[in-house]
Amino acid sequence: MHIDLPAENYNFSRFDWTGKIAEVKFQDIRISSFERTDCENEHHFGKGYYNEFGIDSPLGFDEAKVGGWFHKIGVGLLKKEDDHYLFSKKYEIQPAEFKIITEPNSVLFNCKSQAVNGYSYLLEKEIRLHERGFVIKYYLRNTGERDIVTNEYVHNFTAINRDLIGRDYRLKFPFQLKPGLFGETVNPEQKVEIGQKEIKFNGSPKEQFFFGNLTGNEGVDAQWELINTKSKIGISETGSFQTNKVNLWGWRHVVSPELFFHVFVQPGQSAEWSRDYNVYKVE
Repeated sequence: MHIDLPAENYNFSRFDWTGKIAEVKFQDIRISSFERTDCENEHHFGKGYYNEFGIDSPLGFDEAKVGGWFHKIGVGLLKKEDDHYLFSKKYEIQPAEFKIITEPNSVLFNCKSQAVNGYSYLLEKEIRLHERGFVIKYYLRNTGERDIVTNEYVHNFTAINRDLIGRDYRLKFPFQLKPGLFGETVNPEQKVEIGQKEIKFNGSPKEQFFFGNLTGNEGVDAQWELINTKSKIGISETGSFQTNKVNLWGWRHVVSPELFFHVFVQPGQSAEWSRDYNVYKVE
């Protein structure tokens, strides 16, 4: 596993700088991918197992005035340019304060924010290897005066052995998929096939696909499993929480299931959650 330091390589305003898991290999086979392959600088975009807080509305964005600052948890303060937030926009950044503690099989990131508009926080994230994969543990303490209400997910830029997304892949969920309840469906080539609890691919998509809120707002176990029948390798993520929001994005070279965790922390309180990844051979 390769993890970049907070100010190393990717340093834009979208993804959390604490624990940028840039690459993961299993038995020398790569199981991580990239957001884009058509860019000049890969460090401008997501890769590996990057996570993000507040994709739709970051902490304190609505309260900030244009020209003022708002929080992007795990990054720092971003300068508000207008009244509409776009996660893909490059914002001016005042980085948070970061500290790192490393051990042979783990790394602990500490992110301390400034106090702005009544909001401040302490984020701690531990990434630890175990026999079957790795686990990401989160601790978020509200050190401000207002409630912290946001969400967090890992984008999971995944491909196994660099194989293109196609007939060799199976993506499984522990809940029933009801396309009529999806929040959004973008499947221009109809290469993505939705089953009862499984998603298959009848070819390699040349265009991006996206499915919003696969749960239809129902609370479900936070879990997915991706299997490559050609390489005979599987990877799964299991959250320590239930979720009512699961998104799926992908392209020719990558598939990204996303399990959202709803964050609500009152002043002086804290929240903890974790994501456990298992990687294994498939018989």
